[in-house]
Amino acid sequence: MPKKGSLSRMRLSVSAFYFCMGFCFASWASRIPDIKARLQLSEAELGSILLALPVGQLLMMPISGRLVTKYSSRTILSFSILLYAVELTNIGWASQPWQLALALFVFGVVGNMSNISVNTQGVLAEKLYERPIMTSFHGVWSLAGFTGAMTGLLMMNLRLSPHIHFIIIAAIVFVITFFMRPYLVAGTTQPAEKKKFFSKPEGVLVQLGIIAFCTLAAEGTMFDWSGVYFKEVVQAPGSLVILGYASFMIMMTAGRFTGDRIIARIGRRKLLQLSGLFVFTGLIIAVLFPHIITATIGFVIVGFGTSSVIPAIYSTAAKSAKVAPGMALAGVSSIGFLGFLLGPPLIGYIAQLANLRYSFAVVALLGICVTIMVTKLKVMD
Repeated sequence: MPKKGSLSRMRLSVSAFYFCMGFCFASWASRIPDIKARLQLSEAELGSILLALPVGQLLMMPISGRLVTKYSSRTILSFSILLYAVELTNIGWASQPWQLALALFVFGVVGNMSNISVNTQGVLAEKLYERPIMTSFHGVWSLAGFTGAMTGLLMMNLRLSPHIHFIIIAAIVFVITFFMRPYLVAGTTQPAEKKKFFSKPEGVLVQLGIIAFCTLAAEGTMFDWSGVYFKEVVQAPGSLVILGYASFMIMMTAGRFTGDRIIARIGRRKLLQLSGLFVFTGLIIAVLFPHIITATIGFVIVGFGTSSVIPAIYSTAAKSAKVAPGMALAGVSSIGFLGFLLGPPLIGYIAQLANLRYSFAVVALLGICVTIMVTKLKVMD
């Protein structure tokens, strides 16, 4: 086992790359309104263009797993995070809708390479630590999201254009990479047995993927619809419409920084069982009592419920003896990411047929699904 000092440097290095990932993505998200206005895009046009990013991510998922397995997560992360930052600047330079769509597609491709490799680094670091630390890495990602959003607000107040803003972010990422790369976890992660490129995924990975699907569908709903819910159902005053989203995000971040200690005390299985119940309970409170205080409490509970599921699922998937960590993470991410994509539109369709409260009630049932599926899993501790 490495010395304590080298372990601390390694953990700091891996955390720094999680920060870079969240920082870049939040920086892009913070300037979407400016880019929309500059390119004179309608809501429908922007919605169509935004699909380019997840399409790039989905298409790259199986390839990213192969690259990480063959060349090591350290190697892939070292250059993919730089490409991610460079591609962020290309988004800022886009002057035509097709250029923005192309830039977002490539942003999704290199972002997926960074995502699979940085999570593989997280899994390897956790293995060396011999105790749960994965949720804290995801907590750093969430913290970076806040930092990126606040930085974006500062840049807008300084009246800096998106491409200047993104160049500054890219420079920060390059500096962090230069100083932190030497302390990343070295070594490759070859699988215990060879697999064909298109092979049937292991049953346990499919189960973990479905759990990720349910959780990410709930997360996507909170990201895209919490503000609408507070405006239309809770009927919060204009200045408090963001309260639901903010309470969810703050608790989600806090939950990720405390999740490792909870896992060490009660185990992953029990935490994930409780997480599913928290998602269900929080959403049901918001549905049955759509008032500003009760709905906020409900969204806080949902934030804690979703906080530790994905990092815990990634840690469990990476322990598969038959599949390399990079391949396992790519497989679980592929299924889970579909939930993030399909969840929000499904909410819209149900709301159109019935109302938004019914939509959130349906999502609440996904929490129960998480609890049931975790209970049946044999690979949980």
